[in-house]
Amino acid sequence: MNKLLPILLFLSFISVAKAESFTIEDIRIEGLQRISAGTVFNYLPVKVGDTMTDNDAKGIIRSLFKSKYFNDVEVERQDNVLVIKVKERPAISSIELVGNKDMDSAELLKSLREIGFGEGQVFEQAMLERVELELERQYFSRGKYGVAISSEVTPLSRNRVAIRITMAEGVVATISEINIVGNHAFDDEELMTDFQTTTGSLLSFLTKDNQYSRQKLSADLETLRSFYLDRGYVDFTVESTQVSISDDKKHMFITINISEGEKYKINQVRLAGNLIVPEDELFKLVTIRENSVFSRKAITKSTENLTNRLGNDGYAFANVNAVPEIDREKREVDLTFFVDPGRRAYVRRINISGNSKTRDEVLRREFRQQESAWISTEKVEQSKARVSRLGYFENVNVETIPVAGVQDQVDLDFGVTETPSGSLSAGIGFSQSDGLIFNANVT
Repeated sequence: MNKLLPILLFLSFISVAKAESFTIEDIRIEGLQRISAGTVFNYLPVKVGDTMTDNDAKGIIRSLFKSKYFNDVEVERQDNVLVIKVKERPAISSIELVGNKDMDSAELLKSLREIGFGEGQVFEQAMLERVELELERQYFSRGKYGVAISSEVTPLSRNRVAIRITMAEGVVATISEINIVGNHAFDDEELMTDFQTTTGSLLSFLTKDNQYSRQKLSADLETLRSFYLDRGYVDFTVESTQVSISDDKKHMFITINISEGEKYKINQVRLAGNLIVPEDELFKLVTIRENSVFSRKAITKSTENLTNRLGNDGYAFANVNAVPEIDREKREVDLTFFVDPGRRAYVRRINISGNSKTRDEVLRREFRQQESAWISTEKVEQSKARVSRLGYFENVNVETIPVAGVQDQVDLDFGVTETPSGSLSAGIGFSQSDGLIFNANVT
C-alpha cells in the first residue's frame, strides 16, 4: 500500500494539472471524521480569492500528506469551488502489550507515546514496524536474540484501531566459547584471566558474566591490549572480532583475531622540559629503566609519580607526557618524559558539601592541606583518606577548582555522602565443603 500511495496521489491531481487556472470562490473539505476542517485549512497553501494553478494542487496534496493525518488526498474543481477529498488515517484506540516480562508495560507505553505512537494518536503502519524493530533491539541488548515480535491491528468503529503487540521473549543467549587466534607468546587462559566476558561459572546466574555485552567485550579487548603493551608488545593489534550465534539463538561464540608483533626493550630514558625539581630526584620516581621490557603500565606509573611530585610543591596543574621513539629494526624504544610544571598555586578556600549531620569542624580537623598554603597533592590525598576513615561517609570526593581572574589560587571542594543511620548488607560465597553460603548483617 505504501508504494502505491504516491501513484494514487499523483493521479488524483492530474485533472487539476491539465485544467486552466481559476479564482477560488470557496473551499470544501469532504471525508473528515475526527480531524477538524480548521486543521486542514492550516495546512493549505491557498485560500479563498487566490488563483488556483496546477502547482497549487500539487502543493495541497504534498502538504496534507506530509501532515500524516491522511491516507489519501484528492483535489477537484467544481465550477470555481476547490473540493478536497480526504481519507483519514485511523486513530489508535488502545495498545495491548503481551508477553513482556523483561520490560515494564507502563514504561513501554510511556516511551511509545513520546515517539507519537500512543492512544488517541494517528496510526501509521510504518511507525508500528519501527516500534517492532526497536523492541527487538531492546531485547537483543538484554541477550535475548531469540525474541519474536508480532503485532495485530484490529479495525474498530469511527475509524479507530486496536493494536496488540506480542513479545515471545525467549531465553538469554549465553557464551559457549571464546577463542583467541594469533597468540603465540601466551595461552588463551592467561590472556582471558581479567576478562569480564566469560563462558560462565557456578555463580553466573547471579553475576551474568556469561551473557554477551558489546560494552563488556570492548572493555575486554582493551584489557587484552593493555596485557600485551605491559609486556613489551608495542605493535600489538586486535585485527578483528567475530560474534556468532547458534541456530536456536541460545549459544554465542566469540573469536578474537590478534597480531602480537615483536617484543621491545627500553634503550634510553630521558627527562626534558622545565625541571624545577632536581633531575636526579625526579629520575628516582621513574619506574621504567634502560634494558627493561617496554611497559605501558610502568610508563603510566612514572608519569603519575612525576606529576604528584610536582603537585607536592604547589604545581597543581603540572603536565607530564611520555613520548616514545620506536626503532623497529632493533626492537628498541627511546623514552622521553616532557615535564611542564605549569603555574604554582596556593589554596584560597576549602569548601565542604553534603554533610547534613556531621559538622564542618569534624572534617576540618582531619585536613592536612590548609588554606592559604601552597597546594600539595600528597596532603590533599591524606586529607581525603583521613576523612574517609572516620566511617561517617560512603563517598568522599575532592575537586580542585581554579579561582576565576587569578593565576595562583585554587579552591578545594570536598563533597561527601553521609552513611545512612542503619544499613543492610548481604553477601554470597562458595566453599567446597559447604557449597553456597549466604550471609547478611545490619549496621
